[in-house]
Amino acid sequence: MSYTPTRRRMLLSAIGAGVLVSSRKARAATALRFSFERPLDGTTAPFMVAAAGGLFGAEGVTVTMDTAAGSQDAISRVASGASEMALADLNALIRFRDGDTAPAVKAVFVLFDKAPYAVIARRSRGINTLTDVEGKTLGVAEGDLAIRFWPSLAHSNNVNSAKVRFEKISAAVREPILSAGQVDAVTGFSYLSAINLRDRGIPASDLAVLRFADYGCEAYGQAVIVNPKFAADHVDAVSAFLRALIAGVRLANDAPGRAIDDVITRVDGASRDLELERLRVVLKDNIVTDHVKAHGLGSIDAARFRASLQAIAADFKFHKNFTLPDIFDDTMLPPPEQRQIN
Repeated sequence: MSYTPTRRRMLLSAIGAGVLVSSRKARAATALRFSFERPLDGTTAPFMVAAAGGLFGAEGVTVTMDTAAGSQDAISRVASGASEMALADLNALIRFRDGDTAPAVKAVFVLFDKAPYAVIARRSRGINTLTDVEGKTLGVAEGDLAIRFWPSLAHSNNVNSAKVRFEKISAAVREPILSAGQVDAVTGFSYLSAINLRDRGIPASDLAVLRFADYGCEAYGQAVIVNPKFAADHVDAVSAFLRALIAGVRLANDAPGRAIDDVITRVDGASRDLELERLRVVLKDNIVTDHVKAHGLGSIDAARFRASLQAIAADFKFHKNFTLPDIFDDTMLPPPEQRQIN
């Protein structure tokens, strides 16, 4: 994506940086490595827009991006200092931090106000609502994050888990095995499996996407996390990164079709239509939620956080009593009025 000088000035103004651009350019840029928890796809468009449009550079940060092998790997990279920042599942971070010797890695920005956890099922197999999974076979991939919230979700929705057959599968065959009818449903991320299945020829009318958030799950999803030493030494750089990312989210939300082009240039063999649909789904379901429209991007509600801890505890024995400041640092966020999005 290219930007005219007028467009660039508008973008800088939108992130509250216009009046300080010259002074920022006078300072040496801060370099940082950012890791994504999984391969790039349409959901990473806000980051790609910020990079391609020069928004990180305008804020005085030079960002090198790579991909990790899941949230645990991304968190480990940040904890060790191999990456200064990363995108990872907030609930995976909470579990990580419960370890006795875990470094104090914290989230500084929540991208997914609602977690993308879901049961993706075939209506032709008799599943239309969550209670319909009783008597069915549910495929669960190794390392799946959604299944961690199943005990809490099943309990709150009166689903008898004893009547559900759980079958361990490889993440690589999650969609093919459901497409072939070898299981009745799978757990996973709504923006991944459901869209991938439609790409495999399963009609949308035969897919039931049972989002955990629609059944009372309060969990947040993907968040930007930062190495504690880097955060302490480079507060301004972290704040600058977040300002640029917020501008990228706004651009992706305003013009997803243009934003997705910046993703396609980085992903070999990607389908533009598929990734555009993926981006539109996460913007609507996970990023620009009603809560975000009211309170702005990036923040965490304390009551929701406590509720999510209780949900995690249904599947996990905590050794520490976490409070919100233990996991989330909001001091580097721009003020609420600079995080608004419609």
